[in-house]
Amino acid sequence: ELFDLLLHPTMAAEAPEPTTTVTNNALSARELEWANNSPALLAEHASINNGIIRTRFPPEPNGYLHIGHAKSMNMNFNLAFEKLGVPMENRRTIFRYDDTNPDAESPEYIDSLRRDLEWLGWQPERTTYSSDNFQTLYELAVKLIENGLAYACDMTKAEMEAQRDLAKRRSSARAVGKDPDEEAPIPSEDVLPGRNRNTSVERNLKLFEEMKLGLHDEGAMTLRLKMDFESANPNMYDLVAYRIRYTPHPHAGKGWCIYPNYDFTHGICDSLERIDYSICTLEFETRREPYYWILWALDMYRPKVYEMSRLNLEYTVLSKRRLLKLVNANWVRGWDDPLMPTISGLRRRGYTKEIINSFCNDVGATRAMNVVEMVKLFQVARLKLAESTRRAMAVLEPIKIVITNFGEESAKAGEGGLTYEVQNSPTDLSYGSHSVTLTETIYIDSEDFRLEDDPSYFRLSPNQPVGLKYHGGNLVCDDIVRDGGNVKVLKCHLDTTEGRPKPKSHISWVPCDGIPCEVRVYNHLFTVAEPSDRWEEELNSEREIVYANAIIDPSVLELVDKKDVDKWKSNQALQFERLGYFVVDTDTTFDSSTKSGKLVFNRTVSLKEDKAVKKISDAEAKEKLRRAEQQRKDAETRDVLMTIDPKDLFKLAPEYQGKYSQFDDTGMPTHMADGTEVTKSAKKKLEKDRVKHAKKFAKAAK
Repeated sequence: ELFDLLLHPTMAAEAPEPTTTVTNNALSARELEWANNSPALLAEHASINNGIIRTRFPPEPNGYLHIGHAKSMNMNFNLAFEKLGVPMENRRTIFRYDDTNPDAESPEYIDSLRRDLEWLGWQPERTTYSSDNFQTLYELAVKLIENGLAYACDMTKAEMEAQRDLAKRRSSARAVGKDPDEEAPIPSEDVLPGRNRNTSVERNLKLFEEMKLGLHDEGAMTLRLKMDFESANPNMYDLVAYRIRYTPHPHAGKGWCIYPNYDFTHGICDSLERIDYSICTLEFETRREPYYWILWALDMYRPKVYEMSRLNLEYTVLSKRRLLKLVNANWVRGWDDPLMPTISGLRRRGYTKEIINSFCNDVGATRAMNVVEMVKLFQVARLKLAESTRRAMAVLEPIKIVITNFGEESAKAGEGGLTYEVQNSPTDLSYGSHSVTLTETIYIDSEDFRLEDDPSYFRLSPNQPVGLKYHGGNLVCDDIVRDGGNVKVLKCHLDTTEGRPKPKSHISWVPCDGIPCEVRVYNHLFTVAEPSDRWEEELNSEREIVYANAIIDPSVLELVDKKDVDKWKSNQALQFERLGYFVVDTDTTFDSSTKSGKLVFNRTVSLKEDKAVKKISDAEAKEKLRRAEQQRKDAETRDVLMTIDPKDLFKLAPEYQGKYSQFDDTGMPTHMADGTEVTKSAKKKLEKDRVKHAKKFAKAAK
């Protein structure tokens, strides 16, 4: 088969045509004829795997892993096997560094990927590197050259782009039944198929060896695959398999100056590692043809490929390019900033592996594109943290309270004084308890006091007492000490008389020996749920609010020491009563033995959905209903379109009906409804619309 291809170098006729077949497999997708394995390859694969079903998780070490990668890990280590019904003992997943681009990779990223995967609890069968296969990949590239299926090419980037554009225009002409030689004539064979394509095997072997030896400049020469310029898929237009890069590799070292690209590498590595299911996201769906073409050309085992929708999460971005820009532009503190959707950022913010994995399970994996609401992640966090988090009292913006009758109340309290035993968890007694002591000076949060009375306000004001948590009595404001316009001190007394009015609410407090700390409260990274191309302008100016003078009760002293803080593990989490769930931040330098150094907390999530978020959600709910209705109408329109032949598109399609009065022999409008001629620019746009429709129509007809 391969030798026959030498007689037909365009590959257009001899390569099997991509055809869609339907299988009962839970991970079935569009299959191609050339993806079929021979009986010999199937037998060899079955003999080697011996009942094992293997997937792989192959991130590129060019940044930190994010929550989209967590979804991929969940799919490759767990959900795929569940969908397939694979017994636990037969499940295997390889963790592979897809490290073919040394310009973007670094030891920092390599280390972070491993640590994040381990922290999430996934245990790979083994860890591999694409770069460990560089010699094998090189030898396979030589084999393709020897078989006339690859060639050294000196075309510039601009020349390749012009070549691809011409091939696309010719493909578009064929799709609507036009003659490509008339619509997009080839000016010279130097352009298409290109001046290098039909050169000798000897010449290409020599130049590829020279590339390997470093005898050509970067960009001066590439190795390209002799694929199919007549394909409807531009990814088949003689992909570049190797480029020259004079950059040392962070894993492989300085031994190579030519590097294989992603498309050439990942399918071969899948086959070498005996992968059964190669799972990726839908944007790689059009890479299915080159994936299978390369393995077919090399007569290697072809794994099943399945594309799932990528995770799209509200109020954030998951593009590595955008995440890198956030870091480099100092919009965030780094890859592990709690605002970042990276695994490291989520961990620093207080999201545990249980939260992230549970969220990924809930989201699942399908081919349907959607945007997941951020509140779903928040709710999973609340449920998980409520089960496992110790309670403590804290105030973010403290107001000093002096209890004027403290001595009297303390004497009345008897032997136990004003110390109270508090359960660490209100629902699980196994978490134990801690004590809090009411002191003559305490601190309450500024949110719990107002100068003006308000019927809808139930906390402390000059004429309204409030209950103190765990004490049982009322706190009554008697006097206000001001510093300019600010409240400096409130002088209050405790009311424990039997006839005291029942308070409308109880507030938290911390004693005079509370621990000073900084508390960082995080809101959405962006002001819009789905950031646009102008995403930098949509960054939320209130994405981080810092309370530099917060205080937490001293019962947590032994839990918040710097010696226990580690960026690669989940740090101490606490529920600040009435405020939310918080975690000790890695900026902490607090020494519990000396009570010195800085103690920093990050808010993971509020105790319940913020009111501001609810207002936004109500408004967005209407918009989502509108979008859903529009999507339904669009789907109906698409269904109708798929029944319309391309030549009748402008006569029968609902969006064009009534717009045009005359048409030429091909069905192209020549006159508007009012009799005026259709302009050349309008015709050009209509032609593009028809080409797009023709492709979809042809695909639906298969």
